[in-house]
Amino acid sequence: MKSVVRPASVRRWRPVLTAVALCTTAAFAVAAQSDPLQRPDHIHLPTLGDTARVDLSPVVERKLGEEIMRDIRRDRDYLDDEPISEYLNNFGNGLVAAAPGARGETNADFHFFAVRDAALNAFALPGGFIGAHSGLVIAAQTESELAGVVAHEIGHVTQRHIARMLGQQRQDILLPLASMILAALAAKAGSDAAMGVLMGGQGLVVQRQLNFSRDAEREADRVGFQIMEAGGYDTTGIVAFFRRLQNASKLYGELPTGLSNLSSHPLTQERISDMQARIREMPKKQRVDSLDFHLVRARIRVLQEPSEQGQRNTRSAFNTQLRETHRHQQAGAQYGLAYLALKQGNLTDAQSWLDKSRETMKPREGVLSVASNIGDGATMYAGLAIEIKMAPGQPAAVLAEAVKEAETMHARFPLSRSLAHQYADAMIATGKLDEATRFLRDQSQQYREEYKLQDLLAKAYAKQGKIALQHMALAESYVLAGATPAAMAQLELARKARDASFYDQAVIDARARELEAQQKKDKEEKDD
Repeated sequence: MKSVVRPASVRRWRPVLTAVALCTTAAFAVAAQSDPLQRPDHIHLPTLGDTARVDLSPVVERKLGEEIMRDIRRDRDYLDDEPISEYLNNFGNGLVAAAPGARGETNADFHFFAVRDAALNAFALPGGFIGAHSGLVIAAQTESELAGVVAHEIGHVTQRHIARMLGQQRQDILLPLASMILAALAAKAGSDAAMGVLMGGQGLVVQRQLNFSRDAEREADRVGFQIMEAGGYDTTGIVAFFRRLQNASKLYGELPTGLSNLSSHPLTQERISDMQARIREMPKKQRVDSLDFHLVRARIRVLQEPSEQGQRNTRSAFNTQLRETHRHQQAGAQYGLAYLALKQGNLTDAQSWLDKSRETMKPREGVLSVASNIGDGATMYAGLAIEIKMAPGQPAAVLAEAVKEAETMHARFPLSRSLAHQYADAMIATGKLDEATRFLRDQSQQYREEYKLQDLLAKAYAKQGKIALQHMALAESYVLAGATPAAMAQLELARKARDASFYDQAVIDARARELEAQQKKDKEEKDD
């Protein structure tokens, strides 16, 4: 009979997450494959062995990913920027939707996010969470290049490489344990000898993990390539990105003698050759990048280096980009300068550069209109315009304009979460509190996992003087953040609030019982 890992026991996997992250880091290309070089109609997945299924079930895998994400969201380098998050999720989930079978046997729900890090890197976490470093997005010159990296990470999730890695980890746990025992005995002969024995055992485990990683990379490459092509992206773009990576990094091909076998990925040149072989027999695709891609890259560049020197470097990069002949590049630089000016509190320059960016992308004779649909800059332009109008120091008349523009754009793009949040925030800022709370209650029913809606609702209730409802909303926000004790504390504050009605008290008591029962269940599962 198979043993099943309980969801609450995900904590026991956290000590091996560093190794897992190393093994799921993007290799950014397609490795050599034995299958024919042809476009598949469906992504073919291997049948995983019982080890993966037993050691990390899909439920535990997702729960582990959610727990890690709670930690990541608290990190100062997590880019909690809604336009960036919206773009990455539209982009990544578009890739997933384009390829049948990309969700894998677990039918994973994917979430994409960015972290502030100049390294050219991306990574997959358990349960469908995929992170991209800011440096990677900036370095990608086309969406096809970015698609190659993201599709590779989707491949890791699709193939459940983390589950398989942790399955192998259980087999390897005896090796470091034996090494520790031998090290204790060797300590009598000297500390150097003890360290040598210990490191020898650890090295064998690492070698096994990295050998597995090479196989995992090849699988992710194959699946990622299929996803990328199914999404209609130019598969040759990733070769250019690879060459840029090769020039920027000395990680590949320069390992000391004796350590080359500890490389978790094949050499860059090898991967370039393998990709070229795969795409040689495929028709070349031309794909026009969305304007959003260039605007998001500019926004990320501003957020990547918030220091004064970093801002000077960013301005210099944008000024260089302005000399590009491609309109999308110019518009991206102008948008970036607008956002940089906003961050520096220069609202006049911010509006001026935003107007210039929009002017650059105005339709020309014989050219279809831009900025009219999702992906062509409409939501990004509108969002920044609203940000500028809502900046500190703006007069009431300008704030009123922000509300009108936010309402119009939300009606035009109802699926944009960034614009929905801005609309609510604008109503709160201008004192339209009843309208704001009605809107936010409706939104929170539709998007139950968005903690920001609860935060905004708490903000609106606080301005209305509805203290009990404020703490109840904050409690729900903490629940979504995984901070159940803090949520219980907020419910206790709500219970003690003078304006708590009989109905409120009943709701508070019922919710407190639910959370207490969940805490008890989690503790029992952890003890097991």
